[in-house]
Amino acid sequence: MLLQSAIDHRRATPQAKQVTPQKPMASHAFTGSIEMMGASMTFTRDAEIYGENEPADYLYKVVSGTVRTYKVLADGRRQIGAFYLPGDIFGLESGDEHTFSAEAVSDSTVLVIKRSALVGLAGRDNKVAQQLWTLTSSELHRVQDHIMLLIKTAQERVVGFLLEMAARMPVGNQVELPMSRQDIADYLGLTIETVSRTLTQLENAAAIELPTSRRIVLRNRSALSRLNG
Repeated sequence: MLLQSAIDHRRATPQAKQVTPQKPMASHAFTGSIEMMGASMTFTRDAEIYGENEPADYLYKVVSGTVRTYKVLADGRRQIGAFYLPGDIFGLESGDEHTFSAEAVSDSTVLVIKRSALVGLAGRDNKVAQQLWTLTSSELHRVQDHIMLLIKTAQERVVGFLLEMAARMPVGNQVELPMSRQDIADYLGLTIETVSRTLTQLENAAAIELPTSRRIVLRNRSALSRLNG
Protein backbone atom coordinates (compact mmCIF):
# COMPACT_ATOMS: atom_id res chain seq x y z
CA MET A 1 0.00 0.00 0.00
CA LEU A 2 2.87 2.36 0.80
CA LEU A 3 4.46 1.76 -2.61
CA GLN A 4 1.12 2.20 -4.37
CA SER A 5 0.53 5.51 -2.55
CA ALA A 6 3.97 6.72 -3.56
CA ILE A 7 3.34 5.74 -7.19
CA ASP A 8 -0.01 7.54 -7.27
CA HIS A 9 1.66 10.64 -5.84
CA ARG A 10 4.43 10.53 -8.45
CA ARG A 11 1.89 10.18 -11.26
CA ALA A 12 0.16 13.33 -10.05
CA THR A 13 3.45 15.26 -9.87
CA PRO A 14 5.37 16.41 -13.00
CA GLN A 15 8.59 14.46 -13.39
CA ALA A 16 12.00 15.72 -14.37
CA LYS A 17 13.44 14.66 -17.71
CA GLN A 18 14.64 11.09 -17.43
CA VAL A 19 18.19 9.92 -18.05
CA THR A 20 18.72 8.05 -21.31
CA PRO A 21 19.48 4.38 -20.53
CA GLN A 22 23.01 3.18 -21.38
CA LYS A 23 22.07 -0.28 -22.65
CA PRO A 24 18.35 -1.07 -22.95
CA MET A 25 17.38 -4.73 -22.63
CA ALA A 26 14.26 -4.39 -24.79
CA SER A 27 13.14 -2.85 -28.07
CA HIS A 28 12.26 0.82 -28.45
CA ALA A 29 8.53 0.07 -28.75
CA PHE A 30 8.53 -2.11 -25.64
CA THR A 31 10.59 0.44 -23.71
CA GLY A 32 8.20 3.19 -24.78
CA SER A 33 5.23 1.22 -23.48
CA ILE A 34 6.93 0.71 -20.14
CA GLU A 35 7.85 4.38 -19.82
CA MET A 36 4.27 5.44 -20.56
CA MET A 37 2.87 3.11 -17.88
CA GLY A 38 5.64 3.54 -15.30
CA ALA A 39 5.94 5.93 -12.37
CA SER A 40 9.39 7.34 -11.63
CA MET A 41 10.70 6.83 -8.10
CA THR A 42 14.04 7.62 -6.46
CA PHE A 43 15.89 5.46 -3.95
CA THR A 44 18.90 6.46 -1.90
CA ARG A 45 21.95 4.23 -1.56
CA ASP A 46 21.14 0.92 0.22
CA ALA A 47 17.39 1.69 0.28
CA GLU A 48 15.13 -1.33 -0.18
CA ILE A 49 13.02 -1.38 -3.34
CA TYR A 50 11.19 -4.59 -2.47
CA GLY A 51 11.70 -7.47 -0.08
CA GLU A 52 11.93 -11.22 -0.45
CA ASN A 53 8.52 -12.96 -0.39
CA GLU A 54 6.65 -9.69 -0.99
CA PRO A 55 3.95 -9.73 -3.70
CA ALA A 56 5.49 -9.35 -7.17
CA ASP A 57 2.91 -6.80 -8.30
CA TYR A 58 5.36 -4.54 -10.15
CA LEU A 59 8.20 -4.62 -12.65
CA TYR A 60 11.05 -2.13 -12.44
CA LYS A 61 13.34 -0.42 -14.93
CA VAL A 62 16.59 1.25 -13.87
CA VAL A 63 16.81 4.79 -15.24
CA SER A 64 19.94 5.82 -13.35
CA GLY A 65 22.13 4.25 -10.70
CA THR A 66 22.55 0.54 -9.98
CA VAL A 67 20.35 -2.04 -8.24
CA ARG A 68 21.28 -5.37 -6.66
CA THR A 69 19.04 -8.33 -5.87
CA TYR A 70 20.05 -10.55 -2.97
CA LYS A 71 19.02 -13.26 -0.55
CA VAL A 72 20.21 -13.70 3.05
CA LEU A 73 21.08 -17.36 3.64
CA ALA A 74 20.24 -19.33 6.78
CA ASP A 75 23.76 -18.85 8.17
CA GLY A 76 23.58 -15.07 7.71
CA ARG A 77 25.64 -14.86 4.55
CA ARG A 78 24.36 -12.66 1.73
CA GLN A 79 24.17 -13.99 -1.83
CA ILE A 80 23.74 -11.35 -4.52
CA GLY A 81 21.76 -12.65 -7.47
CA ALA A 82 22.31 -9.86 -10.00
CA PHE A 83 23.29 -6.28 -10.63
CA TYR A 84 21.01 -4.14 -12.78
CA LEU A 85 22.34 -1.10 -14.65
CA PRO A 86 20.55 1.77 -16.44
CA GLY A 87 18.18 0.35 -19.06
CA ASP A 88 17.82 -3.02 -17.31
CA ILE A 89 14.42 -4.34 -16.21
CA PHE A 90 14.15 -6.37 -13.00
CA GLY A 91 11.55 -7.83 -10.67
CA LEU A 92 10.28 -10.33 -13.24
CA GLU A 93 9.08 -13.45 -11.40
CA SER A 94 7.56 -16.77 -12.45
CA GLY A 95 5.33 -16.78 -9.36
CA ASP A 96 3.38 -14.23 -7.35
CA GLU A 97 6.16 -13.37 -4.89
CA HIS A 98 9.70 -12.04 -5.13
CA THR A 99 12.35 -14.72 -4.55
CA PHE A 100 15.03 -12.09 -3.82
CA SER A 101 15.10 -8.66 -2.19
CA ALA A 102 16.19 -5.62 -4.20
CA GLU A 103 18.21 -2.62 -3.02
CA ALA A 104 19.75 0.45 -4.60
CA VAL A 105 23.53 0.10 -4.77
CA SER A 106 23.81 3.86 -5.29
CA ASP A 107 21.31 6.70 -5.46
CA SER A 108 18.99 5.45 -8.18
CA THR A 109 15.95 6.41 -10.22
CA VAL A 110 13.63 3.54 -11.10
CA LEU A 111 10.48 3.27 -13.19
CA VAL A 112 7.82 1.21 -11.41
CA ILE A 113 5.33 -0.57 -13.69
CA LYS A 114 2.18 -2.40 -12.61
CA ARG A 115 2.67 -6.02 -13.62
CA SER A 116 -0.99 -6.62 -14.42
CA ALA A 117 -1.05 -3.59 -16.73
CA LEU A 118 1.94 -4.84 -18.70
CA VAL A 119 0.51 -8.37 -18.94
CA GLY A 120 -2.79 -6.89 -20.10
CA LEU A 121 -1.02 -4.87 -22.79
CA ALA A 122 0.86 -7.98 -23.91
CA GLY A 123 -2.47 -9.74 -24.30
CA ARG A 124 -3.60 -7.06 -26.76
CA ASP A 125 -0.30 -6.38 -28.55
CA ASN A 126 1.69 -9.26 -30.06
CA LYS A 127 4.86 -7.17 -30.31
CA VAL A 128 4.77 -6.37 -26.60
CA ALA A 129 4.05 -10.04 -25.85
CA GLN A 130 7.08 -11.07 -27.91
CA GLN A 131 9.31 -8.56 -26.13
CA LEU A 132 8.04 -9.72 -22.74
CA TRP A 133 8.90 -13.28 -23.73
CA THR A 134 12.37 -12.16 -24.87
CA LEU A 135 12.89 -10.37 -21.56
CA THR A 136 11.89 -13.52 -19.66
CA SER A 137 14.28 -15.64 -21.74
CA SER A 138 17.12 -13.17 -21.18
CA GLU A 139 16.58 -13.26 -17.42
CA LEU A 140 16.63 -17.07 -17.46
CA HIS A 141 19.86 -17.00 -19.47
CA ARG A 142 21.40 -14.59 -16.96
CA VAL A 143 20.52 -16.89 -14.06
CA GLN A 144 22.05 -19.86 -15.87
CA ASP A 145 25.25 -17.90 -16.58
CA HIS A 146 25.51 -16.95 -12.91
CA ILE A 147 25.11 -20.56 -11.82
CA MET A 148 27.91 -21.61 -14.18
CA LEU A 149 30.10 -18.78 -12.88
CA LEU A 150 29.76 -20.00 -9.29
CA ILE A 151 31.30 -23.42 -10.08
CA LYS A 152 34.50 -21.90 -11.50
CA THR A 153 37.75 -21.15 -9.67
CA ALA A 154 38.11 -17.88 -7.77
CA GLN A 155 40.29 -16.39 -10.50
CA GLU A 156 37.87 -17.43 -13.22
CA ARG A 157 34.96 -15.90 -11.29
CA VAL A 158 36.69 -12.55 -10.84
CA VAL A 159 37.86 -12.43 -14.46
CA GLY A 160 34.42 -13.44 -15.70
CA PHE A 161 32.83 -10.68 -13.63
CA LEU A 162 35.22 -8.03 -15.02
CA LEU A 163 34.53 -9.12 -18.60
CA GLU A 164 30.77 -9.13 -17.92
CA MET A 165 30.88 -5.58 -16.55
CA ALA A 166 33.05 -4.43 -19.45
CA ALA A 167 30.52 -5.86 -21.92
CA ARG A 168 27.59 -4.18 -20.15
CA MET A 169 29.36 -0.82 -19.86
CA PRO A 170 31.18 -0.54 -23.21
CA VAL A 171 33.40 2.52 -22.71
CA GLY A 172 36.74 1.22 -23.98
CA ASN A 173 39.01 -0.75 -21.67
CA GLN A 174 38.12 1.17 -18.50
CA VAL A 175 35.43 -0.16 -16.17
CA GLU A 176 33.97 2.10 -13.47
CA LEU A 177 32.38 -0.28 -10.98
CA PRO A 178 29.37 1.15 -9.10
CA MET A 179 29.42 -1.66 -6.51
CA SER A 180 31.80 -2.30 -3.61
CA ARG A 181 34.21 -5.20 -3.37
CA GLN A 182 31.97 -6.72 -0.70
CA ASP A 183 29.13 -6.65 -3.25
CA ILE A 184 31.39 -8.32 -5.81
CA ALA A 185 32.40 -10.98 -3.28
CA ASP A 186 28.77 -11.71 -2.40
CA TYR A 187 27.89 -11.96 -6.11
CA LEU A 188 30.76 -14.36 -6.82
CA GLY A 189 30.38 -16.46 -3.66
CA LEU A 190 33.86 -15.49 -2.45
CA THR A 191 35.31 -13.59 0.51
CA ILE A 192 36.29 -9.95 0.07
CA GLU A 193 39.90 -10.97 0.84
CA THR A 194 39.89 -13.45 -2.05
CA VAL A 195 38.47 -10.84 -4.45
CA SER A 196 41.08 -8.26 -3.44
CA ARG A 197 43.93 -10.78 -3.61
CA THR A 198 42.84 -11.98 -7.05
CA LEU A 199 42.62 -8.43 -8.39
CA THR A 200 46.14 -7.75 -7.11
CA GLN A 201 47.40 -10.93 -8.80
CA LEU A 202 45.82 -9.86 -12.09
CA GLU A 203 47.42 -6.43 -11.76
CA ASN A 204 50.82 -7.98 -11.05
CA ALA A 205 50.39 -10.12 -14.16
CA ALA A 206 49.74 -6.92 -16.19
CA ALA A 207 46.26 -8.16 -17.16
CA ILE A 208 44.54 -5.22 -15.46
CA GLU A 209 45.38 -1.91 -13.82
CA LEU A 210 43.77 -0.59 -10.62
CA PRO A 211 43.89 3.23 -10.59
CA THR A 212 41.31 3.19 -7.75
CA SER A 213 39.30 0.55 -5.91
CA ARG A 214 36.32 1.14 -8.22
CA ARG A 215 38.12 1.89 -11.51
CA ILE A 216 39.67 -1.02 -13.40
CA VAL A 217 41.53 -0.84 -16.70
CA LEU A 218 41.57 -4.03 -18.77
CA ARG A 219 45.12 -3.98 -20.13
CA ASN A 220 45.11 -7.40 -21.80
CA ARG A 221 41.66 -8.63 -22.83
CA SER A 222 43.03 -11.68 -24.66
CA ALA A 223 44.84 -12.82 -21.53
CA LEU A 224 41.70 -12.25 -19.45
CA SER A 225 39.63 -14.25 -21.94
CA ARG A 226 42.07 -17.16 -21.59
CA LEU A 227 41.85 -16.95 -17.80
CA ASN A 228 38.05 -16.96 -17.96
CA GLY A 229 38.01 -20.71 -18.38
